[in-house]
Amino acid sequence: MAAWGKRLAGVRGVLLDISGVLYDGGEDGGTPIPGSVEAVARLKRSQLKVRFCTNDSQKSRRELVGLLQRQGFDISEGEVTSPAPATSLILKERGLRPHLLIHDDAGEGFSYQNMNKAFRVLMDLEKPVLISLGKGRYYKETSGLMLDVGAYMKALEYACGIEAEVVGKPSPEYFQSALKEMGVEAHEAIMIGDDIVGDVGGAQRCGMRALQVRTGKFRPSDEQHPEVKADGYVDNLAEAVDLLLQHAIK
Repeated sequence: MAAWGKRLAGVRGVLLDISGVLYDGGEDGGTPIPGSVEAVARLKRSQLKVRFCTNDSQKSRRELVGLLQRQGFDISEGEVTSPAPATSLILKERGLRPHLLIHDDAGEGFSYQNMNKAFRVLMDLEKPVLISLGKGRYYKETSGLMLDVGAYMKALEYACGIEAEVVGKPSPEYFQSALKEMGVEAHEAIMIGDDIVGDVGGAQRCGMRALQVRTGKFRPSDEQHPEVKADGYVDNLAEAVDLLLQHAIK
């Protein structure tokens, strides 16, 4: 208990990953992870500030929030940090006209034909720019693990000999944006996620603390990751909230 008290002392803000922490997606809309709806409600009733963080590129913020609200979550569109709005701003600031691999069903749309079209566009450019809304390896749906955007990003990087700009997690700019929107400093915040690299590692590199839940894409080998070690491992979001409410709030 004393160890948790030290690890969670001074936390004022909580960043919550969505997929794999709040719910597992699926063709039918997915299903909440047991205890997560009430865990979010308890956090929202506490003194802690809460921000929801996602790399989801298959739904708009409005669609994602609507889905979560129908599942019972206390969440509003203004509480969600996602990479798509930030990417739109980058495109406008630089005057870029993008070739998009994001559409109504990004998962099914990552065909060889569409990937090859993107490859040709990049190879034809004098100064190619590849922007990726995240670099996750895989994520969890109710039907099982699903290949994520990072695999396709790496394929285009390798084929074109370029390096992608990552706008979503684990980029420092993403987490700094979420912290600014929440109004807390990095040392006062903790990230709760299921991805040991994107959520935990990304947050820690920004000076935050991070917990990994054993739901979603979590694999037992994550606890022996050679480069990233979470500040704590918990079975689910409900357990994480129990610990935060016991130790972070004095």
